[in-house]
Amino acid sequence: MRVLILGADGYLGWPTCMYFSKREHEVIGVDNYFRRMACIELDCEPLIPNPNLVERAKIWEEITSKKIYVHIGDVTNYQFLKFVFEEYKPDVVIHYAEQPSAPYSMISRDKAAFTITNNLLSTLNVVYAVKEVNPSCHIIKLGTMGEYGTPNIDIPEGWIEIEYNGRKDKFLFPRQASSLYHTTKIQDTDLLCFYVRTWGIRVTDLMQGPVYGISTDETDLDEKLMPNFNYDEIFGTVLNRFIVQAIVGHPLTVYGKGGQTRGYINLKDTLQCVYLAAMNPPKQGELRIFNQITETFTVNQLAEKVKQVGEKLGYKVEIQHLPNPRKEAEEHYYNPKYTGLLELGLKPHYLTDEVLEEMFKIVEKYKDNIKTHKIFRGIKW
Repeated sequence: MRVLILGADGYLGWPTCMYFSKREHEVIGVDNYFRRMACIELDCEPLIPNPNLVERAKIWEEITSKKIYVHIGDVTNYQFLKFVFEEYKPDVVIHYAEQPSAPYSMISRDKAAFTITNNLLSTLNVVYAVKEVNPSCHIIKLGTMGEYGTPNIDIPEGWIEIEYNGRKDKFLFPRQASSLYHTTKIQDTDLLCFYVRTWGIRVTDLMQGPVYGISTDETDLDEKLMPNFNYDEIFGTVLNRFIVQAIVGHPLTVYGKGGQTRGYINLKDTLQCVYLAAMNPPKQGELRIFNQITETFTVNQLAEKVKQVGEKLGYKVEIQHLPNPRKEAEEHYYNPKYTGLLELGLKPHYLTDEVLEEMFKIVEKYKDNIKTHKIFRGIKW
């Protein structure tokens, strides 16, 4: 297939480029370097310095003889995006090109405005480019489990059937986001649902939980192919942050009581899920939703796992409960369903001690790059 990956320089985007390329698909990667520039602005650059997207693609081609076509530009610029669509006419477009951080969206009014503008306009532009250039192109959109919030009932995969006054109908499950970023993801889903009904496009919306991990089969070929691994409060995911904190002797930053329960997924499984979605597209006129997680944990459970493995490896690991800077339930019911991708063939990598030890060992190699002032900023909702 011809695969267009938007946000190709990101933590998920670059590994996805390599994953599809390795499997003989023609890959086009697009990015505007927002995250790189934001990390410089906010003094929270990733643990491992890595080459820019153009250089990464050259390194990949030298190692594998497989070419990834790169375009640097902004997906919110419709003429640029339409040009890329007309140039390549992709069979599938994977949309990662959004501001990906809940804390970032809550820093200030300007950061909030950027999040709304970037995320919604990029999704709208993707829809229009598909309609105008290649209506059969399959849109794979990265959503988030955070759209659902923490309802006091089970969470289905996107849709819920409701009976009221003796009649039944099927609706998108009610969403209750916990940040502005997550709210824009809800609006993405609503936009896509509208255009699926109106224009008959086909969309897969992947409700992904927090991702952890630092390596894949492809990144293991050369350290210059490693993904952006953030360990700060703004762009770093919780387990990745805990590993770094343990290695430098910083207390693990658990917010509030630590009973917040979420669904998590290994970076390697994100790649599997996106690939399975691409290889098994929905029908025209269908919005298909999968919950993209493999297991659930409380923050306390994650902290204890990191503490146990860290101490086994010789580190002294402390857990610190901080006043919660976020508006969220710290004790709640949480029972999401996530069978759809397993039925397509997902082979999960579960969070074992061995997986954590591997993460510890990789981060250890770069521990001199860790700057402790980047770890906790106290961004409040």
